[in-house]
Amino acid sequence: MLVSILRQGDYLIASIHEALDDEEIVRFQRDLVEQIGQHRAKGIIIDVAALDVLDSFGSRTLANLAHMARLRGAETVIVGIQPAVAFAMVRLGTQLERVHTALDLEEGLEQLERLLHERVEGR
Repeated sequence: MLVSILRQGDYLIASIHEALDDEEIVRFQRDLVEQIGQHRAKGIIIDVAALDVLDSFGSRTLANLAHMARLRGAETVIVGIQPAVAFAMVRLGTQLERVHTALDLEEGLEQLERLLHERVEGR
């Protein structure tokens, strides 16, 4: 299993267990966006802690996924970016612009709660 997507209340938690090729990451993107509607998810956590590399296509795909999720009514937080991955992304100029990130699942869930609270308050 390369990716698992679990439902926890109003959230979907997607864990990427190993590096995905371009076709697999696009399939993951499509599946997750579909599940947002099926489960009426308000928040998405994408856990990439198992990845030791994230290329520019993967980064762009995750950023696009976050944008698609927002268009479907869900906020997204990416968690678990490894130090070496963060270092490589900065050196290569790869960015996750406008994408929320957190250190781990616990912080990601806290951030989702804040984002959804701000949305309700209209900020």
